[in-house]
Amino acid sequence: MGTAAVHLLLLLGLLHAGPGGEGRKGWRRRGPAARERGEAAAAAAESFPLDFTAVEGNMDSFMAQVKSLAQSLYPCSAQALPHDLRLHLLHNSSVTCNDGSPAGYYLKESKGSRRWLLFLEGGWYCFNRENCDTRYDTMRRLMSSREWPATRVDEYAFMGALIIQEVIKELVGKGLGTAKVLLLAGSSAGGTGVLLNVDRVAEQLEEMGYQGIQVRGLADSGWFLDNKQYRRTDCIDTITCAPTEAIRRGIRYWNGIVPERCKLQFKEGEEWNCFFGYKIYPTLRCPVFVVQWLFDEAQLTVDNVHLTGQPVQEGQWLYIQNLGRELRNTLKDVTASFAPACLSHEIITRNHWTDVQVKGTSLPRALHCWDRSLHESNKNGKAPLKGCPIHLIDSCPWPHCNPSCPTIRDQFTGQEMNVIQFLMHMGFDVQKMAQQQGLEPSKLLGMLSSDN
Repeated sequence: MGTAAVHLLLLLGLLHAGPGGEGRKGWRRRGPAARERGEAAAAAAESFPLDFTAVEGNMDSFMAQVKSLAQSLYPCSAQALPHDLRLHLLHNSSVTCNDGSPAGYYLKESKGSRRWLLFLEGGWYCFNRENCDTRYDTMRRLMSSREWPATRVDEYAFMGALIIQEVIKELVGKGLGTAKVLLLAGSSAGGTGVLLNVDRVAEQLEEMGYQGIQVRGLADSGWFLDNKQYRRTDCIDTITCAPTEAIRRGIRYWNGIVPERCKLQFKEGEEWNCFFGYKIYPTLRCPVFVVQWLFDEAQLTVDNVHLTGQPVQEGQWLYIQNLGRELRNTLKDVTASFAPACLSHEIITRNHWTDVQVKGTSLPRALHCWDRSLHESNKNGKAPLKGCPIHLIDSCPWPHCNPSCPTIRDQFTGQEMNVIQFLMHMGFDVQKMAQQQGLEPSKLLGMLSSDN
């Protein structure tokens, strides 16, 4: 039996709107000076530490990861996938991308499949006119389905949840109606979109009469914390703005709607809390698997911890370690989770995603165990299978203390670094670090050298 993998390119991040919350925001046509600023922003974006490489630039590699993800969940099913993704524009033309261009999705079908994978792409966000204009100039593929047109609508639209709703309607007619399982997956902003939309998708299918489809979520690198920044800065753009302030401003600008069960947990005007994973997760009805680096680069960036190759100050080092502890604590009651102690961003879209392990278990293995546990629990109410763990969180205390973490490269020389080289490169005092861990420096060095 095949797996139909659906790659959904929603062009902004699906978390920013809901039914009834589709807003349009006015914009002003930009003159030469504004374009020059946009070009400068584009140059800056190229050196930004996070990897927001356009999927279109490496579609073969991206689809290899999607197929690998499907095959990990359903080992017998992903062999029959064809090679090409086909673009489908929505029949409902009133639901659009940010710039008013037609919204759509890419579909790769395996005829007769009863397991579907719906993927929400990530790629940061914007929360006001100015940084949405910059985003449009530098990351247009995430806001538009076409090249710069001769004209465009004079306002931005935020219809992420409505786009998902329309996609589901169309996929039902393409075979989704006979599915047993629909996995809603996403990375980064798309991972947050999974948390905000997974129950809504399940409810939509139930209302359409498809109660037999089990909807599940896979949220990768979308579990952000609303913690205090290492150093507070004014909210100027999406990089300097504290997470809580950015979402407060964004939810007003997007006219965003959050799931009702989560909304009821907070006072009126405090609905922005539902954009943070550990606050919305307890309200979810659908099973969700959370994949999250303990030391997420995007989280560190908005917390104003910039690891640029300069020696890290003691305060930064303690802040980074505390971030790992805080994130680990928020995952303790998450039934299915995979959280390696690595410094990176996004997992399931990377070539190395099958290599990383937590407590000797890889992510593909954990996802397969999760699928089996859901199947078994639906069948006879049993607990998760013995010897098949699905709650996997690293306990070691600093970035890249897990030897299976992806390779770190010196951003200036391009050379690979082992853990000791990485720590020395960041200016860490090994003796002080050993003292913090209650170890002799020689023992600590021996542990790091053996990748223990």
